Amino acid sequence: MRKVWAVARNTISQILRMKVALLVIVGLLIILPLMGMIVTGDGTLKGKLQTFISYGLSLTGMLLSILTIIVATYTLTSDLKYKQIYLILSKPVHRFQIVCGKLLGIVILDAFLLAVFAAIIYGLTMFMPKLADADETEMAQAQREFFTARASVEDPIDLQDVVKEVRERYQRLKRQGQIPEGMGEQEALNELFNQERIRRNAVAVGKSREWEFEDVKLLGDDEHFSIEYKYNVAVNPPDSKVYGTWFVGDLRQETEADVGEWETPIYRLDPADVIRTVQEIQVPADAIAADGYVAARFVNTYQNNTTVIPKDVKLLYESGTFEGNFVRAVLMIMTKLTFLAALGVFVSTWLSFPVGVLVSVAVFFIGTFNGFMLDSFTTLSHDITAVYYSIFKGFLWLLPQFDGRFNPTEYMIGAEAISMSVLSQAMFYTVIIKAGILTLLGIVFFRLREVAKVIV
Repeated sequence: MRKVWAVARNTISQILRMKVALLVIVGLLIILPLMGMIVTGDGTLKGKLQTFISYGLSLTGMLLSILTIIVATYTLTSDLKYKQIYLILSKPVHRFQIVCGKLLGIVILDAFLLAVFAAIIYGLTMFMPKLADADETEMAQAQREFFTARASVEDPIDLQDVVKEVRERYQRLKRQGQIPEGMGEQEALNELFNQERIRRNAVAVGKSREWEFEDVKLLGDDEHFSIEYKYNVAVNPPDSKVYGTWFVGDLRQETEADVGEWETPIYRLDPADVIRTVQEIQVPADAIAADGYVAARFVNTYQNNTTVIPKDVKLLYESGTFEGNFVRAVLMIMTKLTFLAALGVFVSTWLSFPVGVLVSVAVFFIGTFNGFMLDSFTTLSHDITAVYYSIFKGFLWLLPQFDGRFNPTEYMIGAEAISMSVLSQAMFYTVIIKAGILTLLGIVFFRLREVAKVIV
């Protein structure tokens, strides 16, 4: 372990002498405070905070990722190119200790830099409300919808029922010859599946749609919870707003008891919300039944004069603190940096510096869109999808996934709690499994590599 640590210290010193490392460090030290002063968001305090936390964490993660790729690929290839590796191999240091030491040094430096810049982002985030010219309403909104960590509960879709309906409709259309020529079975099923989901959420004028949420357990001092949603419409209203009516509470009581016998109240809210924008309505906590059940009903009023499609409807309630959530977001970024460090060291054991950087950058960008790519393959034709499942899916699984539920920025913007389950999965699959495999392969490749020829 002492030899590994000696290599790690030497690696850190080597990186700190690189101009690219100094450029990234100084750049972030200048950009982050400047960004905190100039971002405006949607003009509200909450929008300003969301914009800063989004750009701040994203920029820090991206620049540190690029820095990690460059230094991880350079540190070993430069030793080989300039023959400095001879000074190390002439000592009683095994090759696996060199690989592990290089990786350890990069990870330690990444952790230090990430901690510094995360502290700057956190400090600026906490200081921004003091500088903002915001009224009490905006301050309360920011405290309720940003400076917190909220769990989400969704109304589960009966996928089996949807799939059954879609397959029956597909067979009916196929018998009638209404499937477009050239459209594969899988592509047609996916299109029908999306149409069915939209149809089930669409609310005609004068009609309603309900969502049910179970096992909602608020903290003892919570006074409110939120219903989050976004409107799509069949025809854009003149003022781009939907005038809806929401009833939130234990709606089971409407059929089980008279109004005066209800155990919990049912609240009516009449918001006017801009279409295609995430919205929230606040509901008093006493609307939740004793068994944790609560439902939300949307009524499409005649004032809208168009079909409304509420999307992404979910219930949000406080489940933790902003500080705890921020730490988990930083740890998720650290998992990405650890993987990239292992990747850079691995490619440097058998590739030159330019090629190694190219491969690492390609993997980085694939990881940035990996979740999207996994979803997009299901929309292809049946033949291509079969090839995907047999070949490409396994290959994509071996690559990291940095988007979707493993993107910490999305959680911080919506004040949605990063669960320990998601964080544990990111650490286990990205660091222990995938980075571990790369490290082992790097050790094997470096042991087999011929560093110098013996000439007699």
